[in-house]
Amino acid sequence: MANLLLLKRRIRTAGNVSKTTRAMQMVAVSKLKKAQEATIAGRPYVEKLMSVTQNVLGKLNGEFEHAYMQNNCKDKTLVIAIGPDKGLCGGLNTNLTREIMNFDSQNKNCAYLTVGRKMESVVISLQKELIASFKFGTILPSFDMVLPIIKIIDEYFLGQKVGSVKIISTNFIGVFSQKPTITDLLPIKSTAIGSLTQTLFEPTPDKLLPPLLRHFLEMTIYQKLLEAYASEQGAKMVAMQSATDNALEIVQELGLEYNKGRQEKITNEILDIGSAAFSINI
Repeated sequence: MANLLLLKRRIRTAGNVSKTTRAMQMVAVSKLKKAQEATIAGRPYVEKLMSVTQNVLGKLNGEFEHAYMQNNCKDKTLVIAIGPDKGLCGGLNTNLTREIMNFDSQNKNCAYLTVGRKMESVVISLQKELIASFKFGTILPSFDMVLPIIKIIDEYFLGQKVGSVKIISTNFIGVFSQKPTITDLLPIKSTAIGSLTQTLFEPTPDKLLPPLLRHFLEMTIYQKLLEAYASEQGAKMVAMQSATDNALEIVQELGLEYNKGRQEKITNEILDIGSAAFSINI
């Protein structure tokens, strides 16, 4: 009897878990659609912005160099690590942590700026310099999140405290695939050739370049935030779907075991009744 009661409690617990994970899955699905649309819609703009920036740089043909392009020969790197605030999103945090640890093992002189509580805990566990930490949040990132990050980048890169700025985050490939990547943010390198650029600019390229580079940095960081958010929701949806399926499978297995035990108990009681009746007749 005690075993049947225990099985009944376990069935109820697994059923409650399946309801919770199902609800979390539905929440992730609703957030994923909006995040996926924003992420995919932002990619062409950032790519075109990069193309225009390189076109302007090619037009200047090395005659003008912005502070964002200068190499100050510092060997220290500012790393911006972007990840979720919470877990329950499959191997996403594990893959990001592995990427940070691999990068840190090859680049010892680093300072970190983290977006997301999980990334903050990783940097603290590595006992690295943590300049600032921001919450990632549970809703679609707003552009306002970029402004304090840009301010810190200006302070450290333009102030020549670091020689380069990199971003470690996840690219949203699809619902079932999110890939950790390392992006070189600063210094910005020119890949354009002046003789191949036939575009006319108004105002002149040297006046256009400073605000253009600034906007390019802002949109690159914002796109990384969108990619990270879509990756989190995609990974969470898949993880919660898997957890729901596992919980329902446990309910089914425990239900079979409970029914088997219950049938065995009933059979034993029938045998006891039959034995007692047989004894009375004798």
